[in-house]
Amino acid sequence: MFKKILIANRGEIALRVINTCKEMGIQTVAVYSDADEKAIHVLSSDEAVWIGSSEPLESYLNIDKIIKAAKDTNSEAIHPGYGFLAENYEFAKRCEKEGIVFIGPGSKAIKDLGDKITSRKLMVKGNVPVTPGLTSTEADVDVMAKEAKRVGYPVLIKATAGGGGKGIRIVNSPEEMAEACASASREALNAFGNGEIYFEKFFTEARHIEFQILADTFGNTIHILERECSIQRRHQKIIEETPASVLTPELREKMGAVAVAAAKAAGYVNAGTVEFLLDAENNFYFLEINTRLQVEHPVTEMITGIDLVRQQLEIAAGNKLSLKQEDIMGRGHSIECRIYAEDPANNFFPSPGKIEFLKEPKGPGIRNDCGAYSGFDVPVDYDPIISKLVVHAQTRAQAIDKMIKALKEYIILGIRTPIDFLLDVLMSEPFSKGDVFTNFIETHFSDWEENLNEKDIAAIAYVVDELCNRKIKADDCVSHTAQTPFNTLGNWRL
Repeated sequence: MFKKILIANRGEIALRVINTCKEMGIQTVAVYSDADEKAIHVLSSDEAVWIGSSEPLESYLNIDKIIKAAKDTNSEAIHPGYGFLAENYEFAKRCEKEGIVFIGPGSKAIKDLGDKITSRKLMVKGNVPVTPGLTSTEADVDVMAKEAKRVGYPVLIKATAGGGGKGIRIVNSPEEMAEACASASREALNAFGNGEIYFEKFFTEARHIEFQILADTFGNTIHILERECSIQRRHQKIIEETPASVLTPELREKMGAVAVAAAKAAGYVNAGTVEFLLDAENNFYFLEINTRLQVEHPVTEMITGIDLVRQQLEIAAGNKLSLKQEDIMGRGHSIECRIYAEDPANNFFPSPGKIEFLKEPKGPGIRNDCGAYSGFDVPVDYDPIISKLVVHAQTRAQAIDKMIKALKEYIILGIRTPIDFLLDVLMSEPFSKGDVFTNFIETHFSDWEENLNEKDIAAIAYVVDELCNRKIKADDCVSHTAQTPFNTLGNWRL
């Protein structure tokens, strides 16, 4: 096993990796930018290396600086987390060249699966069902419109090198095609340096179901059950759960087998996620393979008891999978809510700034993977995720109740968060019934507004007053007896 690894990421995912490394006796090296000098992952690691200014290209996206930090600290391996360089095949290839273990799949698999067209071709060759659409990039709008008419509107324009909801546009008619293609291509070029696009059939009522997979270098590949990820905003997930209530045991087994086949078709090694679209008739189609640890991996850990980061490290160290498919069993139900620094009443616009006060919910079956603390400045430069709040209970109904309780106890002051919005979603009848689809928010919460009553406004006024350190005159104070154990515990004697 490794003695020391470098974590090429920040925030809650970096801390998540650090925690497992501590359990395994592995030393950790954090990297940080100017904005993260006092970040929690820096304070929690054994060593920390400054890698540049807050601009991502000068720090967390700078391959040369991260490789140098790994060499200078004698790190044997690099864990990329998710985001930044996690799915950058050039980074994985550079690690291979420098003799540093990349904790993830090989660079070829990342390259093949990172390109949507190449991955679709691999899946077709491996007899994995893919969504109807193009299997090549297309720059001619007229050709796109003709093919879209053949498949049937609506269609989804997608960037071939896309991810994170970028470079995606829904097209409902031929008249919308030209503008959608142009804007999707521009966004993809800015985000990924590649403006190539294609399209897939868009299903208006579909579910986003993904399967966690693990594969070692000895040819063993298994899946670790599914996750329901249909609650999304701007094509990005905000609530995930497992198991998916819509899946029968037979459908789960069938989709799991296809997920394993997809991983094998791509020559996949380490932890990854095979994503499917499930239509109203329970037909499923391959979407993509995410070549990294997913943000929502904790829900899988909660119902199976399997530490996925530990599995990543074991596989990367060259060890054989200790798990077989028949060993995988889920118990109970788990839900995750992503807590972002963003304003749900303003189209989920980022809300960076100083966290004046943070109080995490606690209790049996509650887990909060958090990358912030009271007094921490959420930077404007990076993804605004603060934490992932996860609950586990015996049933889905109990998990919903536990999550509602946890959200009500979660206090974050100084910035905007979607906590109230998440509460409304969880307490809604469609969510309670399990009627969740990828258009759930647009259908049920497109005009959502925060509901502030007089009590809320009074509480906010009080907090603002306290934060402003208003000096109170003696005449304004009401005299009262100081509270001590001698006058609060009732009749007692020494």
